[in-house]
Amino acid sequence: MNQQQTGQKRDHQIAVSADEFNALFATVSRWGRWGEHDQRGALHYLTSGSMLAAIRLVREGVSISLSLPLNTHPAADNPDPAVHYMTMLSDTDIGSGSLRFAKDYVGVDYHNDGHTHIDALCHVAYRGSLYNARSEGSVTSQGATINTIGALKDGLIGRGVLLDIPRLRGVRWLEPGEHIFREDFEAAEREQGVTVGEGDILLVRTGHAQRLHELGPWDTANAKAGLHPSAMPFIAERSVAALGSDGNSDTAPSSTVGVTFPIHVLAINAMGVHLLDYLQFEELRVACERAKRWEFFFVSAPLRIVGGTGSPINPIAIL
Repeated sequence: MNQQQTGQKRDHQIAVSADEFNALFATVSRWGRWGEHDQRGALHYLTSGSMLAAIRLVREGVSISLSLPLNTHPAADNPDPAVHYMTMLSDTDIGSGSLRFAKDYVGVDYHNDGHTHIDALCHVAYRGSLYNARSEGSVTSQGATINTIGALKDGLIGRGVLLDIPRLRGVRWLEPGEHIFREDFEAAEREQGVTVGEGDILLVRTGHAQRLHELGPWDTANAKAGLHPSAMPFIAERSVAALGSDGNSDTAPSSTVGVTFPIHVLAINAMGVHLLDYLQFEELRVACERAKRWEFFFVSAPLRIVGGTGSPINPIAIL
């Protein structure tokens, strides 16, 4: 189904004023819902029952990585490449006789375009505060002391749902700058025969990774498809536990006056929803089409970075 086939005209107000954004922030905010000391946010929607129900979604025994390969090559879409080099080769004699080792080092400034990662709730400060009205001063040069990635030390595990917006619109990908609205989520649910519910890890495909693969790099930091702020009440009302995208969920350029990353502010800071950025869904969408279902068992394990504002990840979908 696409825009022409439905006969519906998209006539949305794109620009979001500062007053409108602040009103939206207040509408979706969960500050205080789980107490003034809460650091888990929407992870509270993940329960032992929801985990057991998600495990029962495994039927074909097929596991699929949703991560991009670690990218060490600088390009317009990867301005801060990862670092990978060898620290030992098998020609190094360490006194172990014929037994030799190969070792290597990796490093990545992962909160950037092109690196698959998850954002902790301390990653975004807005108007001086982190999630749940905690002071932005709790993040120092030594790391964060609250709202850290430690909240996910036992993993992000639950029912994953993929909503494929290019599929809905009858295109290969959304063009940079295009927005996803609430009506897209609702139409994708109907088209795909799936309903987003409490505790779900919602994954939203824009086709960003596919466009990069086919057309090559561009300045993705300043031009990418993503969610419009007006779509966020859908995320709040459905009690989504975590939100992921093949971009970073934000549209570039921003629709919102004075806020460059409005989705990051609304999801992380207001709602306590962890964001998963720069995933890839191309193998998963094919598997979902073949299986005729868009729900699956999802698992991801962030690194246990003390004071971390997030972590590189390799999320796995299991059908």
